[in-house]
Amino acid sequence: MGFTIGAIGGLSGIREIRELRPGARRRERAQVCTTVAEYTSLWGWDVVPGARAARSGGRVTCSCGAAACPAPGDHPLDATLEVPAGATLDEATRAWSQVPGAATLLPTGRSFDVLEVGLDAGRCALVRLERMGVPLGPVAVTPHGRAWFLVAPGAAAELPDLLYRTGWDDADLDLRGRGEGEHITAPPSDLAAHGPVGWLRPPTLETAGRPPQARLLLGTLAYVCHRSAIVRPRTAGGGPAAR
Repeated sequence: MGFTIGAIGGLSGIREIRELRPGARRRERAQVCTTVAEYTSLWGWDVVPGARAARSGGRVTCSCGAAACPAPGDHPLDATLEVPAGATLDEATRAWSQVPGAATLLPTGRSFDVLEVGLDAGRCALVRLERMGVPLGPVAVTPHGRAWFLVAPGAAAELPDLLYRTGWDDADLDLRGRGEGEHITAPPSDLAAHGPVGWLRPPTLETAGRPPQARLLLGTLAYVCHRSAIVRPRTAGGGPAAR
């Protein structure tokens, strides 16, 4: 329950709020460590602590401390603190105690790759795929309007060939793969000061360890991305949107 300074009495109220903050930080760290342990022990994913960004006066700063960080709040902090799949809550807590406040990152190219599309296209594709009965893995949504479909490892490297074989290689698609050497920010961590990442389809015991092959989703994702690209200019220009 929230409260104001006036409700608890002037300067004494300010002191009380300040005394509560360490406890709130401890609860936040405990929640993060529990989430990390869920990802590692339950879903079988590696986790890496990541930088966090903050906005101040229109400027974004990164917790890594670099004055000219090229990706504020969107990169690993220390790869040596990676928490491997199968790690326990105690192991997650030990790693995060060295980087308090770190974001939770999931390396791609290991347990899964990611097919990334715009959020509107992703929502539309998800409905179509569910109606078709296509096997689906977890799907995350970012605060800056992207959807991440988790698919079997290797998809990012194979994406150009997959697009060629499905006839979408010459289309201008807002679709990219994330694979080996990359990462995604895991829910509910904040992404680059934009806000928290969330799940459109949360992981389950069945889907976390066996994400679908990209080829099962790609045709629908490509079609919806292509359709979105056609509709967007007509809508933006004042003309009727395609139905």
